[in-house]
Amino acid sequence: MAARVEVYATQSCPYCHMARGLLARKGVEYELIDVGRDPDKRAQMTQRANGRRTVPQIFIDGVHVGGSDDIHALDRAGKLDPMLGL
Repeated sequence: MAARVEVYATQSCPYCHMARGLLARKGVEYELIDVGRDPDKRAQMTQRANGRRTVPQIFIDGVHVGGSDDIHALDRAGKLDPMLGL
C-alpha cells in the first residue's frame, strides 16, 4: 500500500521543487501544503517538524523525515523506497 506523503512547501522554493521532483520521478502522489501565504499552516508545519521553519518539510505516514536534502539522502541510502511502499 502506498504511503501517505505530505509536503509543506512554498511556490518559489528551489529545494521544494527538487524534493517534489524526486517524488514525482518515483510516481508518488503527495499532498502539497502551501505555507507561503498561510501563517496558520506554517505554524502547524513548524510544530509538527519539531521547530524546523525551513521548507520543504516532508512527512511520510505522519513521520517527519526532514527536508529536500534529507529525502535525497534517504534515497541514496536505499531507505526511501521502502518508506514510500515502493
